[in-house]
Amino acid sequence: AQLFKHGKREDCLPYAATVLECLDNCKLSESNQMVLRKLGMKLVQRLGLTFVKPKVAKWRYQRGCRSLAANLQAQGSVVQSQMITVATNEADDEEEYDIPGEIENVVEQLLVGLKDKDTIVRWSAAKGIGRITGRLPKELADDVIGSLLDCFSFQETDNAWHGGCLALAELGRRGLLLPSRISDVVPVILKALTYDEKRGACSVGSNVRDAACYVCWAFARAYDPAELIPFINQISSALVIAAVFDRDVNCRRAASAAFQENVGRQGTFPHGIDILTAADYFAVGNRVNCYLTISVYIAGFPEYTQPMIDHLVNMKINHWDSVIRELSTKALHNLTPRAPEYMANEVLPRLLPLSVGTDLHTRHGAILACAEITHALCKLAEENNRSVTYYFNEKSLEGLKQIHQELCSRQLYRGLGGELMRPAVCTLIEKLSLSKIPFRGDPIIGGWQWLINDSLRSLPLVSSGARQHIKESAVSALAALCNEYYINEKGEADPALQDELVTQYVSELQNTEEMIRCGFSRALGALPRFLLKGRLQQVLEGLKKVTLISPADVSFAESRRDALIAIAKVCQTIGVKGEGSQEEYVCKDNVTQIYATLLSGVTDYTTDSRGDVGGWVREAAMTSLMEVTLLLVQNEAELINANICKQIMCWLAQQSAEKIDKFRAHAGSVFLTLLHFDHPPIPHIPHREELERIFPRSEKETLNWNAASEAFPRITQLLGLPTYQYYVLLGLSVSVGGLTETTLRYSAQSLFDYMKKIQNDSSAMESFCETLLKVFEDNLRNDRVSVPLLTMLDQMLANGCFDIFTMQENHPFPVKLFTLCKEEIKRSKDIRKLRSSIGVFCGLIQFQGDMREKVLFQLFLLLCHPFPVIRKTTASQVYEMLITYSDVVDPAIMDEVMTILSDTNW
Repeated sequence: AQLFKHGKREDCLPYAATVLECLDNCKLSESNQMVLRKLGMKLVQRLGLTFVKPKVAKWRYQRGCRSLAANLQAQGSVVQSQMITVATNEADDEEEYDIPGEIENVVEQLLVGLKDKDTIVRWSAAKGIGRITGRLPKELADDVIGSLLDCFSFQETDNAWHGGCLALAELGRRGLLLPSRISDVVPVILKALTYDEKRGACSVGSNVRDAACYVCWAFARAYDPAELIPFINQISSALVIAAVFDRDVNCRRAASAAFQENVGRQGTFPHGIDILTAADYFAVGNRVNCYLTISVYIAGFPEYTQPMIDHLVNMKINHWDSVIRELSTKALHNLTPRAPEYMANEVLPRLLPLSVGTDLHTRHGAILACAEITHALCKLAEENNRSVTYYFNEKSLEGLKQIHQELCSRQLYRGLGGELMRPAVCTLIEKLSLSKIPFRGDPIIGGWQWLINDSLRSLPLVSSGARQHIKESAVSALAALCNEYYINEKGEADPALQDELVTQYVSELQNTEEMIRCGFSRALGALPRFLLKGRLQQVLEGLKKVTLISPADVSFAESRRDALIAIAKVCQTIGVKGEGSQEEYVCKDNVTQIYATLLSGVTDYTTDSRGDVGGWVREAAMTSLMEVTLLLVQNEAELINANICKQIMCWLAQQSAEKIDKFRAHAGSVFLTLLHFDHPPIPHIPHREELERIFPRSEKETLNWNAASEAFPRITQLLGLPTYQYYVLLGLSVSVGGLTETTLRYSAQSLFDYMKKIQNDSSAMESFCETLLKVFEDNLRNDRVSVPLLTMLDQMLANGCFDIFTMQENHPFPVKLFTLCKEEIKRSKDIRKLRSSIGVFCGLIQFQGDMREKVLFQLFLLLCHPFPVIRKTTASQVYEMLITYSDVVDPAIMDEVMTILSDTNW
């Protein structure tokens, strides 16, 4: 390939035919080696260029004068006359010369190369076709273009389409695609801009669409604006659609660049500058922004509205990617006000049959699209003071009603398809209810209610990925349905219906399936006030039972989380009245019980094979505490007593000092929200002034709780506030004794900095040590706290945090600490716990009095431990301890002791 590229033509020509024959015999197109096939393409095109004379085709299309100097010197009329001269001389320059027969073979191989499975080979073939066509007579070149257009049939693969697009772009760029051929090429390129073929569980074609944008870019540079005017509307619409609605960010950006090139070079695209400003290279990077914002702006120009809507309906709501389907239906909602009549009279009747069709993805997208368009049309009618059914005829309303009945009768809610159908129809129910479509009293309402209940009961049967979506869709549908169709003129519920719904839902809360508990907890949280009125205690009691941790359902963390979320939602729905009835309001009789339930969630540290699942419960409990507290303070602040407020703030402070970044950040955010809430301020917050000094209002949003380096230096300052000391120390012990390097480093450093500050304040030290022992005592044998606490104590003793007590004989702090450590490791087989305790015992040797004898005795027991690793660790740490505190052992026997410790094979 290099020889034929750089060698002189006359030197290479005698060998070209032989080399081509050898190359044919190699059958490189059948090789699995991509590099071989690429080099074969390069060689075959160089051979082709050797066979034909090196001359520039006089027939090629030239847009104006290509010389800048000539353009500047010549007047417009002179340039025009040059172009006319070129045209008249064209016939004379088409001299007769023989084209060798091998050229047909070369072009054939290059056309096959356009369909290769590797992009780099196709790219090489496309360039080869461009180079060789430039040296052929006009008729032969036209034959090549005809053969090239055969790549664009739907029997061909995406590779052929991609290669074909690259070749067309190369020909256009070189002026070898004459204006007479544009009418054949444009329809092909428009198809290529939306090429998206399903293959298994995904689709192919992003490279084809990208290459089609390249063709449009090349055409903008190649042709005079007058040549493209007949196709301008089609090309501009297709590029706008690709720039806004393509699934692939590279294709959106390629389309935007092609559009920009056309606007700059052609200047004939309708509203080109305005669209470019909205859909530039960076703006189209965000897909959601493209679908929901940019598309609405562009649809404001009438030329683009209908093509965009048609593209979404024909190409996107039936896409295999569910995210694209859902985004497309939301886009249709936003585009509806741009063309309401077209949506109501053309699009909706087209969608209704699809919503009960056979293809699952089309059915799913069509149902969601019907829901969104109906809601948008009803909102538009309401804004214009028209009846909600203004845009709908009887047939459309009947079609919307039939969707559920049809799916139900064909049993399409079952199996994997049901995982898409259930949330889609629940969304339809929600949107029709919000649209206030007049179906009150219709039997369809009962059918919808059945679907919602059945979806919540079926949650254990669906895949884990679909559960959350089905649950949320069903709950939203329930809330909308109740608010629109279950309330009478007096604003009350039918007592029989209320009894049926509330009692039935509460009874499901004790189901043995966790997911069913989750679903009905959230359903109770979504019920409107008129259904909860008079049944509040029944609902709260039912939800409270779900939040309790019993041996049978200890790992049911998700149901506990959803119950806590539901309690907050019920409180917000039912409202507050201090002296009201506990069956109708959050009042003085039930507020303590509500807070007790929510606070119990903050102490949920359940773990299972999924990790710290209790974290979900703690997160929900903190959010619910905040929501209920803000609700009370804005309505009946006196219901928040000092004890409740103290508990809330202390528990939040503890969570803000813990090791998992995500939960620490959430707790810190809630803590600061409550501290700085102003409308009105929350009463009884302990040490409010000191807290506002530690956490200034200006840093409420900027303090990064996720970063251990920012969070721990602040939270350890709360150790100086008596109310918070115990809780912060409890949280810190888990962080300082944890395993995560950054958390451990910053939390330990912050703690040691605090200890240095109070080193000379004996009362502060006494208070701190008392609290520390209390934390240890309360969490004895609770491995979640006690193991890291031992690690923390080891570090504190090693850092001289308790030096003030080493001067006194038999100080109560080390004595009590020693007793607790001994109790903690009694009969324990936990290696990590035993190793941490060795460090603590070695650290306790620094205290004077009887302590030393007890500590040494304990360490000798550990030297005789059944576990080799414990014997070895003890010997190593005792050796280090004796080097550090040499006064522990009589100097006469010190050498012998050290020898035994270091030389024995422990």
